[in-house]
Amino acid sequence: MYRELLLLLLVAVLLVALFRRLGLPAILAYLLVGVLLGPYGSGAVSNQEVMHTLGDLGVVFLMFSLGLEFSLPRLIAMRRLVLGVGLLQVLLTTLLCVAVLRAWEFSFSQALVVGGTLAMSSTAVVIKQLGEENLLHTRRAQLGVSVLLFQDLAVVPLLVMIPILAEPEVGEAALLQLVLIASGKGMLALVGLLAVGKWLLPRLFFEVARVRSDELFVMTTLLVALLAALLTNWLGLSMALGAFLAGMMLGESHYRHQLEVDIRPFRDMLMGLFFVTVGMSMEWQRVALHWAWVMGAVVGLMLCKAVLVMLAGRLMGERKRDSLAAGIMLSQMGEFGFVLLALAAQHGLLGRDQTSLLIGVGVLSIAMTPWLINRSQAWAASLTRSRLLSQSEVAQSGLGKCDHVIIAGFGRVGQTCARFLRLEEIPFLALDLDPERVSEARLAGEQVAFGDAGRREILLAAGLSRARLLIITFDDRRRIEAMLALVKELAPSVKTLVRTRDDTHLEAYLAAGAKEIVPETQEGALMLVSHVLVNCDVPIGRIIRRMEQERRTHYRFLHGFYWGDQSGAGIERELVLERLHPVLLEGQAWAIGRRIEELGLAVHIKEVLREQESLEPLSTLRLLAGDTIILFGNSADIEQGAQRLLEGG
Repeated sequence: MYRELLLLLLVAVLLVALFRRLGLPAILAYLLVGVLLGPYGSGAVSNQEVMHTLGDLGVVFLMFSLGLEFSLPRLIAMRRLVLGVGLLQVLLTTLLCVAVLRAWEFSFSQALVVGGTLAMSSTAVVIKQLGEENLLHTRRAQLGVSVLLFQDLAVVPLLVMIPILAEPEVGEAALLQLVLIASGKGMLALVGLLAVGKWLLPRLFFEVARVRSDELFVMTTLLVALLAALLTNWLGLSMALGAFLAGMMLGESHYRHQLEVDIRPFRDMLMGLFFVTVGMSMEWQRVALHWAWVMGAVVGLMLCKAVLVMLAGRLMGERKRDSLAAGIMLSQMGEFGFVLLALAAQHGLLGRDQTSLLIGVGVLSIAMTPWLINRSQAWAASLTRSRLLSQSEVAQSGLGKCDHVIIAGFGRVGQTCARFLRLEEIPFLALDLDPERVSEARLAGEQVAFGDAGRREILLAAGLSRARLLIITFDDRRRIEAMLALVKELAPSVKTLVRTRDDTHLEAYLAAGAKEIVPETQEGALMLVSHVLVNCDVPIGRIIRRMEQERRTHYRFLHGFYWGDQSGAGIERELVLERLHPVLLEGQAWAIGRRIEELGLAVHIKEVLREQESLEPLSTLRLLAGDTIILFGNSADIEQGAQRLLEGG
């Protein structure tokens, strides 16, 4: 047993690290471990009873953590989405699956369990991916989280129903009665645990906290979760239900966050073992044999769930685009689906073949989830808004505008420009590709339309030929150069102002037809310098002249700096970026006594320092011993120039 566990942990560590590097969920790694080491793989792990026991504990701790996160105030605040969209999604998906599976000669109990299983989505994978992409604040994410919250709640009655449905004598007529009996037991357990949680547990954890012993706090947490699970198991209900109730009664206490932190290592490790046991129960040969059925089921499941979530969202008054994007994000089968499948297989409700194929469907759908989430909004936007509608909306917004300003990109910079144009009562039209931003801005009365400013028909619809100025606010070289080429072709008389992060491509943009380039880094430095000079009592007129001179000379004075030890600068970056480097001429330096025009340097000389005096590097200037030559260029040119100044050749 020790060797088997060691082998299992070794393979799990390697696969989880590999899957994380590939950006795939760790759940898939654990499932693959089970497939590789299980009875349908290499058979390296033979003692599965201990594994199943540990896996069941993982489910207990998962449900305990879910109970800790469950908040009645949060549910009340999101009740319209949770109880509206979430309830509709679960009911519609379950009913559709039941209808389809009944036609395939599944029993009612089997169809109901499979339908409830497929209605679940992956809370862990979806929330984690949305957080990594910084999308949790968006409306589509809030809609998805609301549905996930209801799904997590819907797991509880399914956990109660599966043991009942597995009873051989249970028919459709007697099902309601048994569910009511089980619900009564669940309510009894709930009342008992809530009473204990209100009067006993706070005092218990207060005394434990006073001891200031981390291990005692952790052991007490584990004891409470397992005792609650044992109570519901004694009542003939699922152990996971008791753990959920225990977590819920502690979720409103001020110990919640510490409890969650303490339970997380046990939950994650044991849940990993649970998914390993799920993988062990999957006959991959059977899944491979029926690959066409599995792929068809995956595609059908994801399409149906996406459409049903969109339909539920539309029925509750949500926008079609947000509802469809949320549906695409939630189209997979979730980790609780594996929990339900394992419980159904344990009670003999589903056969081994059926369980294997359904696990295969779940694995493939979860594997696609990160990719689907990254593309959900773009797909939803393209499916809910036709190309003609985008052009007509832009044309309607640009109709009647003359001598106006077109703002390409309505982000931070674009909105700032719009505010000052509005103050001066100058007409403008902004174009942006973020439908949510456009919708919010239009609702607030902004002159903005959805459209790609890099497309010919969109620019024409925006009235480019009648505009006085085009402002490009995004920093994407390929798009900027393509837009400049379009403007030169369609309306060469229109001035184009380009905002960039720095002046790296300034010359290229000017050559492509831009009237003016505004690099934020250089302009920020000039603004700081102007404040410094004002505070040093330099006349404002002189400051303005210096600033304008820098802009006319394309910020030449702001190029080249002494790097010093620039940690993190790679070799490629060092070879490309320009810098300043001083070279002192002393001793037998080759350049002493020679004029600058005789040096034949590939690098530029910025200035010559002689006895603390700065000399302009004229071609006729003869260099003397003790001069310091300030070279300006990239590292390779500077190295060659310094070598020539000192050694010649």
